[in-house]
Amino acid sequence: MHILPIDHFLKSIAAHNERTWFAEHKDEFIVSRDNFAEGLDQAIAAISKFDPEIAHLTAKDCMYRFYRDTRFSPDKSPYKNHFGGFICAHGKKSLRCGYYIHIQPGHSFISQGCYWLPTNILTSVRNEIMGNIDTWRKAVENGKFVALFGYPNEGKIDENGLVITDKGFGFSHLKTAPKGFPKDYPFIQYLRMKDFATWIRVDDDFFEGDQWLDKIVEIFKVGKPMMDFLNEVIDDYE
Repeated sequence: MHILPIDHFLKSIAAHNERTWFAEHKDEFIVSRDNFAEGLDQAIAAISKFDPEIAHLTAKDCMYRFYRDTRFSPDKSPYKNHFGGFICAHGKKSLRCGYYIHIQPGHSFISQGCYWLPTNILTSVRNEIMGNIDTWRKAVENGKFVALFGYPNEGKIDENGLVITDKGFGFSHLKTAPKGFPKDYPFIQYLRMKDFATWIRVDDDFFEGDQWLDKIVEIFKVGKPMMDFLNEVIDDYE
């Protein structure tokens, strides 16, 4: 199976991100989009074997729109230059942790966790980490987790949100302790995190052939204890 629509269309849209060009190549877009959707359906089936909560989802539930909302953005490009799908039991707009697949020439990655929690939920997560630090450390400091994702806030992204480093744990973090939390807490690195997302950057050929499903399953299994910890808190708010 070949999921990756890293084909002529996705390679070209970045250079021709305009409505006229898109209209002339819409058939190519549909083929690429449907190819990605087929891959997402296969990913859902594979992940649901160890996380049955997401078994009811389809690719349509998980795929993000390719058309950009430019109303409040200085970038008026009408289309994205990637395909993305967030596999989350409560839907792609949920605050809950889930599994994300990002397909973009030269910038593809897979990710899991949650991103930009509201302040009240983030505060509750931080309190839960402090209250159950041994359980949290077991989830994020074991050898497999660290080997795949590293330690908090070591990964880097650029000003456009593209991942720079090959792996990471946390897209953004505070420079000091959050308000109301002790600055001398021995595991302050976890309280400074503003999100709890992991990522691994992958080559353009990662999704070719039949092995990519096994690879993402093994990666996502490693991060699931972290997600379970966080979702227990988030579920109180959803």
